[in-house]
Amino acid sequence: MRLYSYFRSSAAYRVRIALHLKGLDFEYVAVHLLRGGGEQFGTAFQALSPQAQVPVLEDDGAALTQSLAIIEYLDECHPAVPLLPREPLQRARVRALALAVACDIHPLNNLRVRRYLAERLRVDEPARNAWIQHWIRLGLDGIEAAIAAAPRAAYCAGDAPTLADCCLIPQLFNARLAGLDTGAWPNLARIDAACQALEGFRRAHPALQPDSEGA
Repeated sequence: MRLYSYFRSSAAYRVRIALHLKGLDFEYVAVHLLRGGGEQFGTAFQALSPQAQVPVLEDDGAALTQSLAIIEYLDECHPAVPLLPREPLQRARVRALALAVACDIHPLNNLRVRRYLAERLRVDEPARNAWIQHWIRLGLDGIEAAIAAAPRAAYCAGDAPTLADCCLIPQLFNARLAGLDTGAWPNLARIDAACQALEGFRRAHPALQPDSEGA
């Protein structure tokens, strides 16, 4: 298995968490999203990812894209450490929490959007930061409310990490990078602390990746 990743990409971070939680060995291939205008736009990489985005997982001769699709593939192929509950209602709840991050928060703040705001719309840095903080805050407010309304559990949806936690933890990392205090969401902060105590989450952290700027 080979994972094409960028250490700071939250979508790649999700997949790294899933791989490590499942104890799967993989080769890490760094794709720098900023160097030289972005290595993701190279011909060889775009043959793997026509959307020119990380992550890409190569497995059994196939190149898989989109982090949630990759994680569900891993869950189906390696079910020993499940990341989706078997019960349909719980499975739907986990997917809803994951999609609240992957569809409602992340797309509005990813690198492509930030570049467009800066380079094409000429939005200044304070306004861009306000944009980022607004959409993260709005999304996390909703997830906090959803968690608070459910029975208390160690993680997003039960006593073991799920796809929802794989999405939430990278988004909280991004929130801190954006200057937000994640303590404003007490349930999410509690879940974050529980996840950070697990080796799978620790090993997936951006600072520990081979292409981290601190490596």
